[in-house]
Amino acid sequence: MAIGIVAKLTCKEGANAEFEAGFKKLQKVVRKNEPDCLFYLLNKSRDDDTTYYVMANYANAKAIEFHGSYNEYRETSKVLGPLSGARPEITLMDQID
Repeated sequence: MAIGIVAKLTCKEGANAEFEAGFKKLQKVVRKNEPDCLFYLLNKSRDDDTTYYVMANYANAKAIEFHGSYNEYRETSKVLGPLSGARPEITLMDQID
């Protein structure tokens, strides 16, 4: 069963361009290394300039366990930490077929 994820991310005021550029690099890493990640998309809130939502879909629980477990992901994602304004809020969902 596929698993969906929505993660609410917040970037620091004025750090949008750097945050978005860092996430685009991270997307490339995920697409290259995680074949069971069906999509991994960043969306920006229309109501709050510092709020973003990552929407992702994984083929199974094993794919989620693998996400972020490898060095290239960890190294690439380090840039986002200092640009973040809050801890991510993550929601897991089961896909209905």
